[in-house]
Amino acid sequence: MPELPEVEALKDFLTEQLVGHEIVRVLPVAISVLKTYDPPLTALEGREVTAVERHGKFLALATGGGPWFVTHLARAGWLRWKDRLPSGPPRPGKGPLALRVALETGAGFDLTEAGTQKRLAVYVVTDPRQVPGVARLGPDPLADDFDVSRLAGLLAGERRQLKGALRDQGLIAGIGNAYSDEILHAARMSPFKLAASLTPEETARLHEALRTTLTEAVERSRGVAAGRLKAEKKSGLRVHGRTGEACPVCGDTIREVSFSDSSLQYCPTCQTGGKPLADRRLSRLLK
Repeated sequence: MPELPEVEALKDFLTEQLVGHEIVRVLPVAISVLKTYDPPLTALEGREVTAVERHGKFLALATGGGPWFVTHLARAGWLRWKDRLPSGPPRPGKGPLALRVALETGAGFDLTEAGTQKRLAVYVVTDPRQVPGVARLGPDPLADDFDVSRLAGLLAGERRQLKGALRDQGLIAGIGNAYSDEILHAARMSPFKLAASLTPEETARLHEALRTTLTEAVERSRGVAAGRLKAEKKSGLRVHGRTGEACPVCGDTIREVSFSDSSLQYCPTCQTGGKPLADRRLSRLLK
């Protein structure tokens, strides 16, 4: 799933490619992709793109005198830029193509989604805050005013595990499964530690890890073409998706905890005092 750093890079890329150009066609291919009906998709056609914004993991395209085009790529969605789009209209079918946006130059982009669970979403609205997911977003962790005291206030009273708190878009915007693992590894904290139990020193350490991890990921992604962002993300991860490999900090074996639809990775030596975390799925299999 694209998270804050990748969506920020897509925002920069699309700002260069789209701003100042006219949208001539918006062609939906998958019925499930469009989540609004008023204004219609056709209201975007003939409009010039004036700005591209990021709201958490949402991308928002502003058009001069017209509505906003807002999309969330979800778990398996992606944006594929094309300097020259195919001349014919896309055909509905079983492929990954969900929606196409064409410019007056002949260039444009496709929104695609792999797999059978169709969660990629497109909204046409007069204000991005009309999108429920945008309206509920917590603060952006890279905003200038996101300091240690802001993080402490957000975590106060949170009687849940740090992993879940960091992934809650209503608490902090833009962090998903991968970067929550990376942040907790950098902070040397267990993903199962209760958010409200952090001492002031631990909160400061988590804040530093959060800001540094995301800032470095944004810098690695900056200037990378849209088609290479997934590979860039994977190459920069230290623990997430690296079960069984050696921790780059201490050399211990990276472990995994599996859930019904996701998993987390961590280093026992760096994060849990050398103790493996209970993997309930594995425990059930061994019974």
